[in-house]
Amino acid sequence: MSDIPPAPPVAKSSGVSGNTREQLIAHAQTLIRERGYNGFSYRDLAEHVGVKTASIHYHFPQKEDLLLAAVDDYTGRAMRAVRGVDESLPARQRLDQYARLFTRTAGDQVCMCGMLTADFNSVPDSVRTALQTFYRQHETWLSKVFAEGARDGTLKSSGDPHADARALFAALQGALLASRLFQAPDRVQDVFASVQREPQPA
Repeated sequence: MSDIPPAPPVAKSSGVSGNTREQLIAHAQTLIRERGYNGFSYRDLAEHVGVKTASIHYHFPQKEDLLLAAVDDYTGRAMRAVRGVDESLPARQRLDQYARLFTRTAGDQVCMCGMLTADFNSVPDSVRTALQTFYRQHETWLSKVFAEGARDGTLKSSGDPHADARALFAALQGALLASRLFQAPDRVQDVFASVQREPQPA
């Protein structure tokens, strides 16, 4: 993520219960991060959670329903973490805090939505739309930081904060995948360092 704090640990369930839905979502997110959209089935998920596949169909009749719930939950947790960045800080420090959401688990976990984006041709249209929402929410937040960073001279800018935000987030998603491939978390930090200006001497 991972850029997102992981979901709380979940124990195996003995059947359909009040929190089985949450367990299914959490374990589905783990499987997506590890294997991608096409890399797991309801049978795999049932084994992870400790329920019958019928219990999964009770909550999510189709895999599309499960994916949408997983993306919505992931996006919600992601943006709560992003909005937790102190808005009173200067742009460069806000970007540093944002970076820490990613760098603390880089090399180990990747962004779930990034993994699903790699499976773009396979996922249903509704999931594509949800993934676009995830990207746009991050890019909108980043564009505001870039606009402020351009004004105070702490961030490099092309003159278009929206383009800068899109470029940074795209580079970040690629770096998260590469950091796991090479087991090199510093690849993520390199992305953020590339847009920061060195402080000017007083």
